[in-house]
Amino acid sequence: MVYLDHAATTVVFPEVIEIMTKHLSEVGNPSSLHTSGRAARKTVEIAREKISTALNCLPGEVVFTSGGTEANNLAIKGLYWLRNAQDPRRKKIVISSIEHHAVLDPAQWMEQMENAEVVFGPVDELGGIDLEALRNIIENDADEIALISIMFANNEVGTVQPIEEIVALAKKSSIPVHTDAVQAVGAIEIDFKKLGVDALTLSGHKIGGPMGIGALILRREFKPVPVLHGGGQEREVRSGTIPTHLIAALGEAVKISTGRIAEHREHLIQLRDRMISGIESIIPDAVLNGDRTNRLPGNVHFTFIGCEGDALLMLLDAAQVECSTGSACTAGIPQPSHVLMNMGISEEVAVGALRFSLGRTSSLGDIELLERILPETVERARRAGKTRQRL
Repeated sequence: MVYLDHAATTVVFPEVIEIMTKHLSEVGNPSSLHTSGRAARKTVEIAREKISTALNCLPGEVVFTSGGTEANNLAIKGLYWLRNAQDPRRKKIVISSIEHHAVLDPAQWMEQMENAEVVFGPVDELGGIDLEALRNIIENDADEIALISIMFANNEVGTVQPIEEIVALAKKSSIPVHTDAVQAVGAIEIDFKKLGVDALTLSGHKIGGPMGIGALILRREFKPVPVLHGGGQEREVRSGTIPTHLIAALGEAVKISTGRIAEHREHLIQLRDRMISGIESIIPDAVLNGDRTNRLPGNVHFTFIGCEGDALLMLLDAAQVECSTGSACTAGIPQPSHVLMNMGISEEVAVGALRFSLGRTSSLGDIELLERILPETVERARRAGKTRQRL
């Protein structure tokens, strides 16, 4: 089986498995005051230090969560409630039009349930945020904006956003900025202090850690309203028993993945560019989506004219190649990706999207196998599409 879906979840580092297994066999709640509790707390704080060192933030700015979705919800909802309580005029949440649903859905929930207003920053045909449009939004509505949330790199097409420039625009009006960096941590050098954002989301299973653990890096001067209420274990903004083994694993995964970025990035870029050129040579009318150069090192995203992405995915899966579609599927009916539609790609073309994402275990052999089977697979998907149209 050739696995080309590392952006969805990637292989866990052996060192991470080892450290997680070790702490699974130990007893002790990190909030307990006895010896076992203090030992567990020490493990948690060591992991916090690893993350703070790797991303250049303060240890106390690392707030552990159950994953990227919870971290995004805490940032969007918590910062909105905080800022709106300070000034009721602040009702607007500014996000890009191509955000992951873990940002898009909580923002829209706030609009439906909390009387917030979601303002979408447009993107260009490559998936890059329109900075001039964002500048106009900020200048016109600065007093009414609660926060801005722009993803670091798009999970579908891989385009990397100019976060420092976005922060510079927001800071003129003292507007907090959150970035969903789930796809970027471990793939791109990130310096939290230099970046200037106020909150940053990361997730364990995207960087060689386990599922079920993530973090919100939250600047210490902010205390958002909690989404979960209880013991207040994480800086009194996130409650819940602290999972020592998962946090130890996350700390190690962040340390390893960020420490190996240079070699990992070079490996991925070579494979990525080889895959792009290979697909373009064997399927001449395939269209690469996203910025050709300013993209995640392991991201390859194409639309295949005349195909449905779901059909392509299943045909490739039957041929032992695993990837993902750029479409969401609702009640069994393929729907075009909101990312592609907001990039100006027509619905007819958008439904034929596939994302191939590479990881540290990917090889040239994986790409060569894909190239051998892709032409026939695309042809079969096109024939199937024509048959459905006749029916």
